[in-house]
Amino acid sequence: MRFMTIVKSAENQGPPPRELMEAIAQAAQEATGTGTMLQAGGLVPSTQGVEVRVAGGRLTVTDGPYVETKEVIGGFAIFEMDSKEEAVQAAKDFMELHRMHWPGWEGVTEVRQMIDNPGEVEQG
Repeated sequence: MRFMTIVKSAENQGPPPRELMEAIAQAAQEATGTGTMLQAGGLVPSTQGVEVRVAGGRLTVTDGPYVETKEVIGGFAIFEMDSKEEAVQAAKDFMELHRMHWPGWEGVTEVRQMIDNPGEVEQG
């Protein structure tokens, strides 16, 4: 089963500590080596992004930053795991790196299974 983990946090927490980035790089290398991590990446600040929205039948394009947004997506990873529990454990391990190497940082990692066959999506 494929899972995407999505890391969200406030954008104004400053750059991540070097030790955290080194720990993440090591964990990513290990997960890539075992074949569980298929892809990962960080995102540039929302000031460099663009939001394309459909609302009220209208299409609008807004340059970042987005004043109403409290949290932004800072990065993602795609994993091939045997179970949801295994994917959740990977997210817990990732967040533990943040807790250890970036005291005071607050954020969330969302874990969602990816749809392998769009024709088999369950509603509800």
